[in-house]
Amino acid sequence: MRIIAALAAALLFCPPGIAQTALPRIESRDGRHALMVDGAPFLILGGQANNSSNYARPLKQVWPVLDRIGANTLEMPVAWEQVEPREGQFDFSFVQTLLDEAQAHDRRIVLLWFGAYKNTGLSYTPGWVKLDNRRFPRMKKPDGSDHDVLSPHGAATLAADRRAFVALMTYVRDHDPTHRIIMVQPENETGSYSNPRDYSPEAQRLFDGPVPAALTRALGKAAGNWRAVFGDRADRAFNTWHTARYVEALAAAGKAVKPLPMYVNAALASDPFAVPDPVKISSGGPQGDVIAIWKAAAPSVDVEAPDIYDRASRNVMKHLDLYTRPDNALLIPEIGNAREYARYFWAALGKGAIGFSPFGMDDTGYFNHPLGAKTLDDATLDAFAVKYRFVGQAMRAWAKIAFTHPTWGVAKPDDGAPVVTTMGEWTITASFGEWQFGRREWFAEAGRPAIDSEPVGGGIVAQLGDDEFLVAGDHVRMTFAPRAGGKPNGLVVRVEEGHFEGERWIFDRVWNGDQTDYGLNFTDRPVWLRVAMGHYR
Repeated sequence: MRIIAALAAALLFCPPGIAQTALPRIESRDGRHALMVDGAPFLILGGQANNSSNYARPLKQVWPVLDRIGANTLEMPVAWEQVEPREGQFDFSFVQTLLDEAQAHDRRIVLLWFGAYKNTGLSYTPGWVKLDNRRFPRMKKPDGSDHDVLSPHGAATLAADRRAFVALMTYVRDHDPTHRIIMVQPENETGSYSNPRDYSPEAQRLFDGPVPAALTRALGKAAGNWRAVFGDRADRAFNTWHTARYVEALAAAGKAVKPLPMYVNAALASDPFAVPDPVKISSGGPQGDVIAIWKAAAPSVDVEAPDIYDRASRNVMKHLDLYTRPDNALLIPEIGNAREYARYFWAALGKGAIGFSPFGMDDTGYFNHPLGAKTLDDATLDAFAVKYRFVGQAMRAWAKIAFTHPTWGVAKPDDGAPVVTTMGEWTITASFGEWQFGRREWFAEAGRPAIDSEPVGGGIVAQLGDDEFLVAGDHVRMTFAPRAGGKPNGLVVRVEEGHFEGERWIFDRVWNGDQTDYGLNFTDRPVWLRVAMGHYR
């Protein structure tokens, strides 16, 4: 009876409804990750609205595009200038509109806080912040002039930004008991272009001082000042640590109110294979080569994530690799909305991604070309819609499988070359530009399929058992063969096409003959296949 009474008392102090619904969270196990929503793995099939769609009227032009592509989640900004136009006076009417309409449209929300940082700049801060450079100081350049980015060392800036963010999280806690909002992004693309760090006297004093012990321990480095420890990367390392500490203060305070998963997004280097130029990169942001600094500085941040606006397949795959880590769930919160970016959906899922979201998915007439599409025509929308609608009907099943089994994904490379991997005893080859029947070299006079010249195609594989796989994709041929040096006499035993009802596999038909003699050919209609392999004696 005492236990029951204690539980009842605890419930009295919870906002209505929160105790009845599990909070979203990131769960990690054996190097894999899942976004848990309503107590089960969830895959964000997202669409991010344009920056200035964060008002009630343009919001009406967002939902039809999400409907069109089959997205289950909207990523939507909420700006500091929007909720606190006058210091200390808060207006969360748009947040309430967003919650109401998300409920009506049955969508989840990822909330993006545009505070002191938005694409490194201060443009989304209130006027009373923009115009008071003494209280809210900008970074200083080496010559002492102002740089148009707020300094991460500004105590008053942090205090005001954190207060507004906590007010937002308090409103979310009190008005979203069923957790329509499943993740939060504190700040947007932090860092500084053209100026690697703050060169103000206060910042210089910190730079000349010792690197915090928490960071040297995390990186396995000896103690010393920033230049001694990091050499020619010192300026960027310094700004990364202090920017991450700034965001950590927001994330920790927000989670103390409502502990939703939080992530940060990075404006990426143009060449992920090269050492970044600290002047040309967004110095301070969570790029792939400084994730370890962010992990040490901002433990309240659950995920570091890439914003991908690079069309080159080699670069995109490298970025995916950098952010796929045992200590970091892969999340693609922004990717270009042009047609050729859609193929990377398969590659991200194959690496265990918990979410994928093209940017600019609304009908407000704005397009960030050349980063994204020139226009959201049918071909562009279909490139995402075909995948979203197909995976969406099995979203929970796939999310659970990806959390508990090895997975692999592939996107057509720019050169169209086959991509090969090995899973257990089996080598899997993804090839592109194939006819559905036979081998391409048999039909030289027929040329190549028209789709071969286009940047589309890819697929996913999950290993369900030693010799059993779940496969899907579009515009790709998947071929299974015994791995080199492995067991001999391997062959396809059975290929089932089916679908999922909830997490339950429903058999539809068997593939054989023409459908399996030359690999598994996925056209513009993705299907789920369960493939059983075996060895004969």
